[in-house]
Amino acid sequence: MKTYFSSDFKLGVLGGGQLGKMLLAETQKFDVHTSILDPSKEAPCAAHCNEFHVGNLLDYDTVYNFGKTVDVLTIEIEHVNIEALYQLEKEGVKVYPQPNVIEVIQHKGKQKDFYVEKGIPTSPHQRFATLEALKQASFEFPFVWKSAQFGYDGTGVKIVRSQEDINGLADTECITEELIPFKNELAVIVARNASGEIKTYPVVEMEFHPEANQVEYVICPARISDAVAAKANEVALKVAESFEHVGLLAVEMFQTEADEIIVNEVAPRTHNSGHYSIEASLTNQFEQHLRTVLNLPLGHTNSKMAGIMVNLVGEEGFSGNVFYENMEEVLKLEGVTPHIYGKKETRPFRKMGHVTIVNEDITVAREVAEQVKNTIRVISK
Repeated sequence: MKTYFSSDFKLGVLGGGQLGKMLLAETQKFDVHTSILDPSKEAPCAAHCNEFHVGNLLDYDTVYNFGKTVDVLTIEIEHVNIEALYQLEKEGVKVYPQPNVIEVIQHKGKQKDFYVEKGIPTSPHQRFATLEALKQASFEFPFVWKSAQFGYDGTGVKIVRSQEDINGLADTECITEELIPFKNELAVIVARNASGEIKTYPVVEMEFHPEANQVEYVICPARISDAVAAKANEVALKVAESFEHVGLLAVEMFQTEADEIIVNEVAPRTHNSGHYSIEASLTNQFEQHLRTVLNLPLGHTNSKMAGIMVNLVGEEGFSGNVFYENMEEVLKLEGVTPHIYGKKETRPFRKMGHVTIVNEDITVAREVAEQVKNTIRVISK
């Protein structure tokens, strides 16, 4: 029987960003040997793994050759060469999440088509190969435009309110979606291992920055009724069962004005909406991800207490060597834990870290979160 702990077993991770860095805290806890591939030699993971390799995640040979050196291959970003993953899987390397899951999710058009095919509630959409094709179509304004691939952290997503806005869109394969009025943006993280064991984390509520289209706060538990929470959990499970993924699946959803739940999109990995779990959950999402891809028993997902995450992003007007202003003031606050991702340079709206606030009372936690947001500033020296 293969042992994962303190042995010659090797876990490979495609991507060496902050998600990888937080995963490494768990692999080090279990003494699992890790090998990381990332395009930047200064990636947050570089100083924390057993082996670090620099290479293009979208290059077939780079990903294939890296994958041949590990026993299990996982991801911390879905923008990877999918053909290489299929070949590695064919040759017996365990790739989790599976290539067929990543292929659907990394393309927003295929992802939306998948929801329609599986009867999963989602907003109506259209697919377009080019900007010119989109311009030939007729629309009711406003609508949502999304680049089919490579969007992240608010990039590649725009609300289009006029014909003039269409002219300013990127010339790329894309989708359009009806703009659905909603009360809340919610998320559920679903964990599933190769044996089929499945667990969900509590429903969280996400508050977004109006300009950057980035999450500012993640609130757990979501401030919604038990009936809406049950419905969100049910939809998330249906999505996970449809994909039959191994790993974590972050399912982002809208709670409509009529309290219906519709799926926005998913991420096949650890996710910003689960960072609160490091301090607030019995099993944090990064340990859980490790358990899923190693096919270990899943950990309990209950919360110890209420948790709120505040994203730390670069202030507008600042670029260069990062400086975290007023960090000492934030550390004086009760139940506050900062996580700094190790990125040396800041720029406007770049994710540089997060802060978790835990408290028995969600209302108190939210007040402290506001205080944190208004105190700490990510600027340049």
